[in-house]
Amino acid sequence: MKYISHYQQVDAYITKDGSIIKELMHPDINHNHNQSLAEAIIPAHAETQLHKHIASEEIYHITHGEGQMTLGEKTFNVKAGDTICIAPAIAHKIRNIGSSDLKIICCCSPAYSHEDTELI
Repeated sequence: MKYISHYQQVDAYITKDGSIIKELMHPDINHNHNQSLAEAIIPAHAETQLHKHIASEEIYHITHGEGQMTLGEKTFNVKAGDTICIAPAIAHKIRNIGSSDLKIICCCSPAYSHEDTELI
């Protein structure tokens, strides 16, 4: 177990919803227990698949770029500096509407798992 992660040493992978993820802190890897912290990268003109998490609450903080967020019945634009709370069981997706990568810091509690992700 590790108390610290180094961005350059974190391998990226593709999640069930199609985003590129770097797990910055996760109970399966690090010394934390109740949440995960990751960076999601959505390439220009790409989007995640509509999905929901059964148990996890997510917080997205946009660090770079601009996107269009679908959260339940609402669709709205987001940009660097915006933060969005996604309650458990709420369908959501995000589309990159910019010309460069959309980067999002994602905090999940309980921690992210593929098993908790349901594609819609």
